[in-house]
Amino acid sequence: MLDRSEVLHVARLARLRLDDEEVDRMAGELSSILGHIAAIAALDLDDVPPTSHVVEVESALRADEPGPCLDRDVALAQAPAVQDGGFLVPSPQAG
Repeated sequence: MLDRSEVLHVARLARLRLDDEEVDRMAGELSSILGHIAAIAALDLDDVPPTSHVVEVESALRADEPGPCLDRDVALAQAPAVQDGGFLVPSPQAG
């Protein structure tokens, strides 16, 4: 179990101001968390492969397949400025 001085040290590092009741409560809660971490650390996980998801994920993205495109004239119709068949944007020095 964490003692008051350890809780106050962690609170100071986190820039938290705790009253006496909060220090006592945090001592219990942090001790419980550290107990869970110790239980996990004690497990033999040598034969367990690393995972990034708890369930199998086939592919989160759709296949990248070409499709019909918007006509260039339609795309440029509402542009404020066009040059050489493309959008004209201000140069960075034009600020």
